Amino acid sequence: MARDDRVRALEERILELLAQRDTGRTICPSEAARSVRGEDDEGWRDLMEPAREAARRLVAAGRLDVTQGGEVVDLAAARGPIRLRLRPGDD
Repeated sequence: MARDDRVRALEERILELLAQRDTGRTICPSEAARSVRGEDDEGWRDLMEPAREAARRLVAAGRLDVTQGGEVVDLAAARGPIRLRLRPGDD
């Protein structure tokens, strides 16, 4: 699967996973990576940067917020674990 295809698949999976959660709830990008990767237990790690890229694209499209400690952060400046949630009104 080409990188662009992986990023699109991750975008779709991020939105699907968040749609299954209560309003305001978050996911870890690794949940989407694991889900897209499927049976390969360790291969999901290779999808973490594409998952962050998918999150950046969804933020730019106004669909997603990136949080740390419950506060919205700029993904470009975020260091360490992040969480993803739908923007209010996009659920």
